[in-house]
Amino acid sequence: MPEREHVAPAVVVGVDGSRWAIEAACWAVDEAVRRDIPLRLVYALDPTDGGHEGAQHIARQFAVAQTAVRCAASAVEATNKPVKIEWEVVAQQPVPALLDAARGAAMLCVGAIGRNHFRGSHVGSTAMALATAAKCPVTVVRGHNPVPSAQRRVAVELDGPTGDLALRHGFDEASSRGVPLRVLTIWHSRYTDIHDEHAVAHGNRDAKAALERRLKCWRKSYPDVNVTTTAVHGNSLSYLMDQGNSIQLLVVAHERGHGIQELLGAAGNAVLQHADCSVLICEPENPL
Repeated sequence: MPEREHVAPAVVVGVDGSRWAIEAACWAVDEAVRRDIPLRLVYALDPTDGGHEGAQHIARQFAVAQTAVRCAASAVEATNKPVKIEWEVVAQQPVPALLDAARGAAMLCVGAIGRNHFRGSHVGSTAMALATAAKCPVTVVRGHNPVPSAQRRVAVELDGPTGDLALRHGFDEASSRGVPLRVLTIWHSRYTDIHDEHAVAHGNRDAKAALERRLKCWRKSYPDVNVTTTAVHGNSLSYLMDQGNSIQLLVVAHERGHGIQELLGAAGNAVLQHADCSVLICEPENPL
């Protein structure tokens, strides 16, 4: 398939006919409005699905795809927000189709659970493939938490030597939503089985002090954002299990120390599903 040329950047949403994809499209509206760019809905019509059932099968599948995209577009229009909607149905497998559509995009969004190509059992591998290969931020959207978004903060996880992109996205998201920002710094001891409470407390104090120093310039650049900090020993999953219900969006670096797999694999998916927390994986710090 020849490369598609996109005249302007957009926020791209993978659509598959599921309500989770519609929620992802509605979630992405504010991202497009804030950037003053179109919202592009993409349905991947897998040419290998259905084998050799002929032209009538293809026509039926295309009609289903058009209906799915129109339903998502109608849901977006119902938000009454000033966003330009673009849509396309492409004859390509989902992951390459979305990666192709996301070239030059400001963000790629997919639902946490989907139908057909985004079945719940495959969402981890699909999201993993997109988050690993995409050159733009990828957001896996969850949207059923009964707590209003205005009462739930944005969180940024700093796990590893990088993190400026995660901080930038986190501050931007918190500022645009008018909600507080929680910055988590993950620190590691030389001994993976450390159980000394005093040592952990000391490590938490040192890590938090270093984080506060790092955030001084960010606080000045975003005076409207209420920022709090937390130091976590080991990894963020236990913290998210306990506090995830207070978080509407978790922002992580592409190069996070524990890898994207930890969050998008079985363990991470279980925690994020329990918390009903969307996750934004930043673009690579140094894309090839």
